[in-house]
Amino acid sequence: MADFSANITPSHLFTVSELNRLARNVLEQSFPLFWVSGEVSNFTRAASGHWYFSLKDTGAQVRCVMFKGRNSYVDFTPREGDKIEARCTVTLYEARGDFQLTVEFVQRAGLGALFEAFEKLKNKLSSEGLFDAAVKRAIPKHPQQIGIVTSPDAAALRDVLTTLKRRMPNIPIVIYPSPVQGKGAAQLIVNAINMASERAECDVLIICRGGGSIEDLWQFNEEIVARAIANCSIPTISGVGHETDFTICDFVADMRAATPTAAAELATPARNGLILALRQLKQQLTRNIQFTLSQRAQALDYLARSLISPSQQIEQQKTQLAQLTYRLNASVNQQLQTKQQHLLRLKQNLTHLNPQAVLTRGYAFVQNKLGAIVSASQQLQSGDEVTLTFSTGSADATITKIKP
Repeated sequence: MADFSANITPSHLFTVSELNRLARNVLEQSFPLFWVSGEVSNFTRAASGHWYFSLKDTGAQVRCVMFKGRNSYVDFTPREGDKIEARCTVTLYEARGDFQLTVEFVQRAGLGALFEAFEKLKNKLSSEGLFDAAVKRAIPKHPQQIGIVTSPDAAALRDVLTTLKRRMPNIPIVIYPSPVQGKGAAQLIVNAINMASERAECDVLIICRGGGSIEDLWQFNEEIVARAIANCSIPTISGVGHETDFTICDFVADMRAATPTAAAELATPARNGLILALRQLKQQLTRNIQFTLSQRAQALDYLARSLISPSQQIEQQKTQLAQLTYRLNASVNQQLQTKQQHLLRLKQNLTHLNPQAVLTRGYAFVQNKLGAIVSASQQLQSGDEVTLTFSTGSADATITKIKP
């Protein structure tokens, strides 16, 4: 640190500008970048975009300035009475001789402890595997019913319902009401999640809340809420806060949405998209049917050229039947003729063998009293009575003489 007092004598006369410049140099070189906490007072935003306010506590206050180039990175605007923590340097506004702090960054008071608790729980749950991609469940593409855990009075719920109605109005919605901030809200959120899990009446569960400060969203950084989401039997979508907000709920849910509206979009297919897809499928199906019909028509034409008409088939069958009839008749006639010739030969043979035919030529046959044919003289004795049969009639005779 430079010792400015070495160049100052009792008789040295300063101008006001010199004095303020010297005091500014002493302050800026004596105080490095540091943190200070206090309550915001007399906050104003200049037309230039710079912030001017005071930080005070019960015993003192100090003027502060935060230039536009720095305050544009802050995600909130301090209000009268807010307790904040500022990272700043000490300086002196030479034109007025005002001692002031030049603020480089501000955050709500206590955020350091909250961020520390956030990171601690995040690391703990991550080490247990609650954030692993392997345990994440797929969100159904066509849910039959959607559940929502949020406050019935929340603006975020209206946004979600509006989006769901626009995208897929026919899907029923079940709301599991719960406060989303305030004392004891974490346990009530857990109760709502557990109710949805036990009922198992929905295909997907949206857990949503609108944007806010880290303190406003802190209920979704509680461990009991994280474990309730992890144990939920229904696939979950976290739609808590704005796009830049992150909570433990986002990491443990099966899917994280940037906003409640985005969560509703992730939970449902777009109705217009489905209609368009159906129209495209209809057109493709129509083309396929037309192509198939054309192919079948060509095949039918080809078959028709080789197809014989029923009348032609009947004529062919009649011709075949006539041929078969002719062949059958010819076969039958031939067989009858063969039979007739056979019978004729048998008849001629019988005629030749018929004893009666022999008798017509002057022959007779001899029978003894027993009726047996006598074919040799040795069968007879003198005095035997015999019967002589002629072609016409018969006569009895007595054997008087036998010649061997």
